[in-house]
Amino acid sequence: MSKKARIITTDKEIDAAIALTKLREPFRPRAVSAKYRAAKDAFTITLSTGVEIVIPRKLLQGLEHATPAQAAEVEIWGPGDSLHWESIDVDHFVPSLIEGVFGNRRWMSEIGKMGGSVRSDAKREAARKNGSKGGRPRVHA
Repeated sequence: MSKKARIITTDKEIDAAIALTKLREPFRPRAVSAKYRAAKDAFTITLSTGVEIVIPRKLLQGLEHATPAQAAEVEIWGPGDSLHWESIDVDHFVPSLIEGVFGNRRWMSEIGKMGGSVRSDAKREAARKNGSKGGRPRVHA
């Protein structure tokens, strides 16, 4: 039978963690404004740091089929760390949006597949150049 390790945190360590959190809080990016721009079909999110990010509606999981009226119902929840759409019951975590995470793993995989399936003249030309070099390297087992 193995003994479970017991972790002891001192009052001094707790006080130091609280002090560090208070020091960093003013620099934590929080949403202070979130608006749906129908003309661009995108959301503009203004952060407490002054940075604005624009995210196309179709990239956000749960909002891909939202009407303009539903999309415009965006609310900021908590201390600016969550966006919420009541009528369609959708939430997005602001720090994840900043990191480019617009949904769960499956959703992000589907977005990646869409990007990879795009056909363009530039992609076609790059494929021709690679082909003239002998194509893909062979995999040797």
